[in-house]
Amino acid sequence: MLRSQLRLITSNRLQIIFQHMRMASHTASDAEVLLAKNGCSGVITLNRPKALNALNLNMSRLIYNQLKLWEEDPETFLVIIKGTGGKAFCAGGDIIAVTQAGKAGAPLAQDFFRQEYILNNAIGTYKKTYVALIDGITMGGGVGLSVHGHFRVASDKTLFAMPETAIGLFPDVGGGYFLPRLPGKIGLFIALTGFRLKGRDVQKAGIATHFVDSQKIPSLEKDLSTLKSPSREDIKSILDAYHKETAADDHPFILDEHLDKINSLFSGNSVEEIIENLKQDDSSFAHNQLKILSKMSPTSLKITFRQLHNGSSLTLQEVLTMEYRLSQACMRGHDFYEGVRAVLIDRDQNPKWKPERLEDVTDEYLDSCFSSLGNSDLTL
Repeated sequence: MLRSQLRLITSNRLQIIFQHMRMASHTASDAEVLLAKNGCSGVITLNRPKALNALNLNMSRLIYNQLKLWEEDPETFLVIIKGTGGKAFCAGGDIIAVTQAGKAGAPLAQDFFRQEYILNNAIGTYKKTYVALIDGITMGGGVGLSVHGHFRVASDKTLFAMPETAIGLFPDVGGGYFLPRLPGKIGLFIALTGFRLKGRDVQKAGIATHFVDSQKIPSLEKDLSTLKSPSREDIKSILDAYHKETAADDHPFILDEHLDKINSLFSGNSVEEIIENLKQDDSSFAHNQLKILSKMSPTSLKITFRQLHNGSSLTLQEVLTMEYRLSQACMRGHDFYEGVRAVLIDRDQNPKWKPERLEDVTDEYLDSCFSSLGNSDLTL
């Protein structure tokens, strides 16, 4: 009995030593992800500043593997994830690489989404406390790296958006889970229009849990990492204290004056009903939303509406399985490639959607997008 216990202790120690050796190999300044142990914290730093820390397949794998190691390490009590470069936490996924792979029929078009969603689920079910410092641009894939964690700390530099309907995609990375759970119809409004939230408004919308001035983020990280064997409540107390320090300089939520309209106009039973509601309303707010929605992929709008409607009653795992099916439908379709071309490659901002009209996106086509992929389905 004693011998087997000693073997187990030795094995655990060796595993931790190997883990630190593995981290050391990822601490070179040119590595895409920096992995380090700091006090009681495991620290993940996204390190592609020139690409605004956009997430690629290699980064997803590195982060996932390290999260699993830290989850079993008795000396790691929390994980902190942040971005480098001063501009972005993570501006999204490496969409151009995925587009090129999809056109070529290369496996990256499947592997990227599969690994990303597996990572999203690992964050959403993580046993250790997970703190995302979303100090900068946080969109798409960056939302998936943060929003499913226990704590999300926004700053005055935070710019949050899910702009996927503008590129023929849909707000994935678990958007179908967290967006319909925001107050009222805010989630659907953000999902369809790609509306951008900044600073404190990210916390007021219910996306971030805390707001801290950007210049205080290093101090916050230090205070978290120097805690001794902290519980989740201990960690929350530090975050709450920093949040309260910055609560005095407050402003109304940017959407406050429009909340009643958002909740009524976006409560239609279809995208067509929402468009009709907006047309019937004579406010400048409604006119602006109509203009914005007219530029989005009709297919993406309809997929997104059904995604959030279905996702409101599903688990995170069920949502991610659904979203993997949708990602592969987009890879088979037209609008994703055209949207990426128009917005990110040629940048003419003039996508030619197919079909061009909402009424031509049929229920039969939508059903096919949400259909099982059989053996190729995502399993979590």
